[in-house]
Amino acid sequence: MEIEAASASYGGGGDVENGVQRFNGGDRVPAFLVWEDLTVVLPKNGTTRRLLSGLTGYAEPGRIMAIMGPSGSGKSTLLDCLAGRLSRNVVMTGNILLNGKKRRLGYGVVAYVTQDDILLGTLTVRETITYSAYLRLPSTMSKEEVQDIVEGTIMEMGLQECSDRLIGNWHLRGISGGEKKRVSIALEILTRPNLLFLDEPTSGLDSASAFFVIQTLRNVARDGRTVVSSIHQPSSEVFALFDDLFLLSGGESIYFGEAKRAVQEFPTPSDPLTNLATVQIKGMLIEKYRRSEYAAKARARVRELSTIQTHEVETKTGSQAGWWMQLSTLIRRSSLNMSRDVGYYWLRLIIYILVSFGVGTIYFDVGTSYTAILARGACGAFISGFMTFMSIGGFPSFIEEMKGIMMMTAGFFRLLDDLPKPFWRYPVSYISYGAWALQGAYKNDLLGLEFDPMVPGDPKLKGLPSSLFSRSRRELRRGFGLSTQREIFTVSASGLRSGKGRLFLP
Repeated sequence: MEIEAASASYGGGGDVENGVQRFNGGDRVPAFLVWEDLTVVLPKNGTTRRLLSGLTGYAEPGRIMAIMGPSGSGKSTLLDCLAGRLSRNVVMTGNILLNGKKRRLGYGVVAYVTQDDILLGTLTVRETITYSAYLRLPSTMSKEEVQDIVEGTIMEMGLQECSDRLIGNWHLRGISGGEKKRVSIALEILTRPNLLFLDEPTSGLDSASAFFVIQTLRNVARDGRTVVSSIHQPSSEVFALFDDLFLLSGGESIYFGEAKRAVQEFPTPSDPLTNLATVQIKGMLIEKYRRSEYAAKARARVRELSTIQTHEVETKTGSQAGWWMQLSTLIRRSSLNMSRDVGYYWLRLIIYILVSFGVGTIYFDVGTSYTAILARGACGAFISGFMTFMSIGGFPSFIEEMKGIMMMTAGFFRLLDDLPKPFWRYPVSYISYGAWALQGAYKNDLLGLEFDPMVPGDPKLKGLPSSLFSRSRRELRRGFGLSTQREIFTVSASGLRSGKGRLFLP
């Protein structure tokens, strides 16, 4: 294949006046993204693996760019690099400029849509977008203003027909895969970001759904946003919707330019472009691209955009919602999710109760022998592992929301002491813990001492003033080497059996 020169214009989709670009959706500060000589390496066992090598390109507002290449070519790595989501164990060199300035792409500027849709299946489309809006938008906005933004986003993404339908999960029938992807995109554009990155948005979709998703992204780009998406083997109809193409192979560039120029080179470009970027001819394609006028034009445009003078893109420090708004929104969302998801939350509650009765029965009065040590240890390990695995169900959505800085960590995690006792202590805790731990502690620990886990300080002798306990504590330490600090593991690790004067381990 002979790569020929292209004389296409690389302008955006609007008119620029005084640093503000006018698009179909109104005035918007343009976001010109430039990356130059971008290299990413992964140090491993004293050696380095090169993930990206000397990539140069740009993305302009009003246009949608496709990043293509075979599996392992570096598409997702390039997206993560441009969006500032690279892991800490990789090293990046080169320049990434936004409107001619090197800066961190923060919240409010960049939105990132992952390949997997992390959504709560028990909520409707409108509820999902509404709760996300309350977690992202400023708390100073009125309810009417938030609802206007939600309805506008639903219309922009073409979700009117399914707005009142459930998202759906493994046991609830919901919307289609293409509609779920558009909901994921809607959640990211609520804050009206300037840059939108998508990691293979058409993965797992049929051709019709994929076309509608990319058509929606094209409309988003025409509204003045800069849209960059990785995509794998699109159909010819889907490929025709892209304005620009960045073709990778083995982390190196083999084509960068307008997508329609690639159409002229290949009758059906989507499959051949990906298949040509193989090891056999990769070196030839890389060398041809470096000598072509495509590369020269790209470098010239990069130099031009690196010195562009425009208004500063507004950057926010994090979620604009207050702490109380985040907490109250999450409580409402979680309560609604629990009330609807019979197959998950209510089944889990039944499992908790049954397991509590089972543990309380099996480990009832295990005694104080040597084998009781193993029994108590096994009980603790089982409960810890069981509670850990049963509590991670909400973590996937939380992790994605944290990456998008939808909410603070404090808005998600609540300590048990911060919740009312009827919600956690009396229904579940005493069923199991009271059966094996409290009875065993009464028999095996210092009989006559009272340990109140809710009251700080040292344990107290039953029926005696607290002033007399300091002398008893010194005698216990001197005579038996016992520690009486108020810590459940320390207290339960040693004890005296009443009436026999012998030291027992639990």
